[in-house]
Amino acid sequence: MNRYALAVLFAAVAGVTPAWAQFSKPESAVEYRQSAFTLMANHMSRIKAQLDLGKVNLDVIRSSAAIVNVLKSLPFEAFVPGSSDVGDTAAKPEIWTERDKFDKLATEMQNKVTRLNEVARSGDINAIRGAFGETGRACKNCHDDYKRKK
Repeated sequence: MNRYALAVLFAAVAGVTPAWAQFSKPESAVEYRQSAFTLMANHMSRIKAQLDLGKVNLDVIRSSAAIVNVLKSLPFEAFVPGSSDVGDTAAKPEIWTERDKFDKLATEMQNKVTRLNEVARSGDINAIRGAFGETGRACKNCHDDYKRKK
């Protein structure tokens, strides 16, 4: 079997491995999703800081929007069974009992992030402000229902 075929086989097997198998223990899943959310929040804050300035640096906005766009699905892979009450997590148990609603809100946020990234590339500051606000509201919708206040 050549290297290309082996790589394709490996990718296929990896693609069907359940998400829960990616984490050696529930604590790892919690750390993973928290890290992804931290990075997303950091880059959303960078965009907000630029929008709050008088002189906007579009390169910072575009770069941060692209990074958030890449990260947008990562944390949701780590909401696996057994990680609801492990370690220092703000995740409410309703995530697992209302999974359809949680997944719907996650998808809505991901769609808003995609739109923000598209608009950021356009350079239209007013459109960026609007897309940023929509993305922030989508994040808040999920936080309101599924994140404990610390």
